[in-house]
Amino acid sequence: MTTPTRTSLSTRPPEDDRRPGELTLRELLRWTWRQLTSMRTALILLLLLALAAVPGSIIPQEGVDSLKTSNWRSDHPDLSPVYDRLGLFSVYDSPWFSAIYLLLMVSLVGCIIPRAIHYWRGMWVAPPAAPRNLTRLPDHATYHTAVAPDAVLERAHATLRRRRYRLSIDAGADAVAAERGYLREVGNLVFHLAVLVVLVGFGLGGLFGYKGGVILLVGDDYGFSNNLTQYDDFDPGSLFRDSDMEPFSFSIDDFSVEWLTSGPRAGMARGFESHLTYRESPGGPERTYDLKVNHPLSIGNTEVFLIGHGYAPVITIRDGNGDEVYSGPTIFLPTDQTFQSIGVVKAPDAEPTQIGLEGEFYPTVAFSKQTGSYFSLFGRPVDPMVSMLVYTGDLGMDDGQPQSVYSLDKTGTTMLKKANGAPYRIDLRPGEQVTLPDGLGSVSFDGLERWNKIQVSQTPGKWIALVGVVLALLGLLGSLFIRPRRVWVRARRDGDGTLVEVAALDRSGGGDVAAVVAQLVTDLQEPDREDNS
Repeated sequence: MTTPTRTSLSTRPPEDDRRPGELTLRELLRWTWRQLTSMRTALILLLLLALAAVPGSIIPQEGVDSLKTSNWRSDHPDLSPVYDRLGLFSVYDSPWFSAIYLLLMVSLVGCIIPRAIHYWRGMWVAPPAAPRNLTRLPDHATYHTAVAPDAVLERAHATLRRRRYRLSIDAGADAVAAERGYLREVGNLVFHLAVLVVLVGFGLGGLFGYKGGVILLVGDDYGFSNNLTQYDDFDPGSLFRDSDMEPFSFSIDDFSVEWLTSGPRAGMARGFESHLTYRESPGGPERTYDLKVNHPLSIGNTEVFLIGHGYAPVITIRDGNGDEVYSGPTIFLPTDQTFQSIGVVKAPDAEPTQIGLEGEFYPTVAFSKQTGSYFSLFGRPVDPMVSMLVYTGDLGMDDGQPQSVYSLDKTGTTMLKKANGAPYRIDLRPGEQVTLPDGLGSVSFDGLERWNKIQVSQTPGKWIALVGVVLALLGLLGSLFIRPRRVWVRARRDGDGTLVEVAALDRSGGGDVAAVVAQLVTDLQEPDREDNS
């Protein structure tokens, strides 16, 4: 008895010892590439990029506002090391954000190129032939006529061509096939290409551009020149070069604020404007410009923005020997819409001991009996006052380490107190002076000046990004409003006359083609009505 042999159903060669479902390296790479370049993956990466940008708008960024970042670190000592490891203080420069950015670009390229090739080939393909039974389509119509089938088809061909349909005549089936709306796919391709263009534009700006901030006092005695030493905050791109900076300079001659005078927000700033004098190059002619919010000054490839303002009380400190050890406008940073501000004054050269002042400025001071503290009614300087605590001792400025001018190192200092143990606080209005106890000297509030927060940025890819945004809108409009549809007209002998069948199919799934069928039937029958009349 002969034993039957079992036929192997596997298509693998005999020497292939892989387990079922196991992929080779080439197959694994091909599968990975297909997953990465799928439209689903591109959408997921686009969503991830949007989510990844959220921390950059919530958490203070080192390159945008180093002072706010420093204050956040001081207020959250436990979270700061974790945020540092995750790169949350510099989100847009972090490796994980760059990885999402690059993967999205690769995914979009992988999506666009095959679809573009497929669309290009489809442009030259004739519309599909008419189905065997047009009356089975959801939207169809039939009618009888005495006109010969060839004449009906010629009339249908002319009518559809006039409506800019792409046509083909299937002589074997006695039918005309037409297609319209194939530019919808162009809209989809343009939209995805536009997203890629926007990413490239932002990428160029991030690589070659820079963004910097400076707080500049108002007045002819103060000015700014566009070099690295002048900035308070500076965030350069990875490929930024100092030689790309425009050699301009400017000063703020005057600053005007429009205050609200009525309503619940009375006393708050409604609008503000800086009057600049600038030179585009050293020795160049002086020009003037009124700098407003959202109306930047453009100099070459650089834009100058006005983004904030505040007050700088003029404070003078004299030490125990009567020598002037500090004098000038001191920038106080606002903490709310009433421009209640915080600031620090340091006098490291004072004798017999160094003096530090830390406190608040109130443009229009008021006192709350409930909280037992001062507050500002509104931002307009009707009744300005500074209220500061006094610290003596080592301010930590002799160790060679850089310090922020907006914070006071109290490690080696002692707060000055009254005889009853309460903090010694000095409250000064303009023109007032107070003598410090124990022969430490005196402090005076001599006047009030203004400052502006200026942002200077250079973004080489901004016009590319703008073009990408416009293309995205055009592509989106095309994909939304262009309805791809197919129309068929068949004419064949039926007894003594001709049976005409008309049908249409909407390929987008949301269009109404019943009206298209009805209008086409009307156009085809119109010559018959004229002949009968």
